Amino acid sequence: MSEYADLEITLARWDKDAYRVELRYSQPGSETDTRLNAPAAARFDRAALRALELQPNEYGQALGASLFGDDKVKTMFAQSRASAQAQRLALRLRLIIDPTAAELHELRWETLRDPSDHSSLVTSERILFTRYLASQDFRPVKIKPQKDLRALVFISNPTNLADLEGFAPIDHAGEMERAQKALGNLALVTLAPNEFATLNQLVEKLRDDIDILYLVAHGALGAEEPVIFLQDDTGKLNDVKASELVARINELPDPPRLVVLASCQSAAMSAQSENSGALVALGPRLASAGVPAVIAMQGNITMQTIAQFMPVFFQELARDGQIDRALAAARATVRDNADAWMPVLFLRLKSGKIWYVPGFGSDKAAFQKWPTLMAAIRRGRCTPILGPGVSEGVFGSRSALAARWAKKYSFPLAPYAAEDLPEVAQYIAVDQSRFLVQDELEESLKQALKQRFGSQLAPNLQGDELTALVNAVGAIARQRAHDPHVVLANLPFPVYITTNPDSLLIDALKAAGKEPQIELCKWNDNMRTPSLAQTQSNYVPDEKHPLVYCLFGQYSDPDSQVLTEDDYFDYLIGVTSNKDLIHHEVKRVLADSALLFLGFQLDDWDFRVVYRSIMSQQGSERRKNLPHIAAQIDPEEGRLIEPERARKYLEEYFGNADISIYWGSAEDFIKELEKQGGNK
Repeated sequence: MSEYADLEITLARWDKDAYRVELRYSQPGSETDTRLNAPAAARFDRAALRALELQPNEYGQALGASLFGDDKVKTMFAQSRASAQAQRLALRLRLIIDPTAAELHELRWETLRDPSDHSSLVTSERILFTRYLASQDFRPVKIKPQKDLRALVFISNPTNLADLEGFAPIDHAGEMERAQKALGNLALVTLAPNEFATLNQLVEKLRDDIDILYLVAHGALGAEEPVIFLQDDTGKLNDVKASELVARINELPDPPRLVVLASCQSAAMSAQSENSGALVALGPRLASAGVPAVIAMQGNITMQTIAQFMPVFFQELARDGQIDRALAAARATVRDNADAWMPVLFLRLKSGKIWYVPGFGSDKAAFQKWPTLMAAIRRGRCTPILGPGVSEGVFGSRSALAARWAKKYSFPLAPYAAEDLPEVAQYIAVDQSRFLVQDELEESLKQALKQRFGSQLAPNLQGDELTALVNAVGAIARQRAHDPHVVLANLPFPVYITTNPDSLLIDALKAAGKEPQIELCKWNDNMRTPSLAQTQSNYVPDEKHPLVYCLFGQYSDPDSQVLTEDDYFDYLIGVTSNKDLIHHEVKRVLADSALLFLGFQLDDWDFRVVYRSIMSQQGSERRKNLPHIAAQIDPEEGRLIEPERARKYLEEYFGNADISIYWGSAEDFIKELEKQGGNK
């Protein structure tokens, strides 16, 4: 069951004693949703619920009776559930607790039961229950291939923990064994024997491209906020405030995709110690700060339950990357345990997925087209078109850059628009000036390069101009295995088309012993770079002297760059109204060669404008007869398109040309391309 219907239940403060209940139901493929028409309210008797805390079933029934107490809410829930069942769809049940009702996080929602038949709503894979949290962190969540996932097991066992009343030392060896068993075949990172579990050590380990943080620690509900018991530099107890831990994780360029906060009840601990509330209180804070998924224990869960729950969760997660489904399956295995309700999932992923399998989607025949593609490359009948994803390993995500600008300049539009760099740049250009956009881009890129490569750069480059930094960083990147620009430079392409203003490809071609010629698309009259017609009128590109055609300019010529929405419109108007703007060799390969798209999102400005640029040129009929057009799509949370839908979308775009969709990042595809090139 790979498709889901969605039912969101939102609780917000109404008055002193009541909460507003809002419901929204939607089905896959539908552009509309069903909402509760009339206002509805719910009331929760906190004292009565506390009296039932030792009786999870009765607690869940009372909680369900309160949540669905209004007949309108109860009826819509039943109708939504029946609708999903009739279409053989699993139902994603997302509980959204508004910040005005934050105290409701203290309730044990994972005991929730159906008000009609008292069946559990949290232990079936047909109903995937999560606490869904919005986040003010606009950074996009990149989805990684399953084989590349890395987990950090971080166990804090302060040497003087036994001095605290109610807390016993953590069984480090036992916890490590349980974590390793649970995480299965994932690549693991752990502390060295001489390393203590300090906050600085945690942050340093997380910088090493960690996807899953498995944190074992005690904690307590402090006077003002929860604290987590980590270690200091001598191994003793260090009370780390939740706000400090969250702030440090939020500062990471790429926070972990999943954080598991696991702390088991030991024989020396009171079942009602303060530890029971500290970790679950940390969960919403981490999620709202940008961590896509957090699993926390809302009580002192027994070692037996953890030992049963965690391996099943990670085994199920390995099946399809679906966090909410894996949690439901794991909870079902411990449903008869008294503490089965304790694991809670805080989620801000719409798709619920944290990994994907790269490849050609469900079209298995597409794998057979590698020989066709490689033959076209060897004959000089294939043209790569490079998008932003190809340079992302050096400069970082453009979506993340847009999010930083949006925050800095108080971008007023919807959160999803804050990830769109042209849209944010347009706002800055209008609110301030286009010159500021250029200046901001240069400074942002310099800062990003120094942050990523600072320790490897020569001291005299630390404050240098952008072009010099890019040249130096490119030389460092080319030493890495599977560097995309090196792989592409070593293939016999006579023409390269790029939307990236950097010189990484040009430098890689030179390093490969080739003599690239650079041409910028003259989309405006302010550009200073001379054209090839002025410098080499008889030039014909070949493998040794390839043409690098820069559609959207270069950093070395600021006026050539296509940055804002207005720039994209002006560029498009220019190239469609004046066909001579496009170099004649580029027009030829656009019509007579297979097109290999690398590092694009289908809904990005870059892809849409490049497509219109291509289709406005002559030769569309010849393109239909080409044996292969490969399009590579970069997966990202919230923007994933099913491979078959993406294929149909592109087929319509390219007039029913023969298209294969590669499902994965530019890096994934480049690795496979390099492998195929070695098998020729």
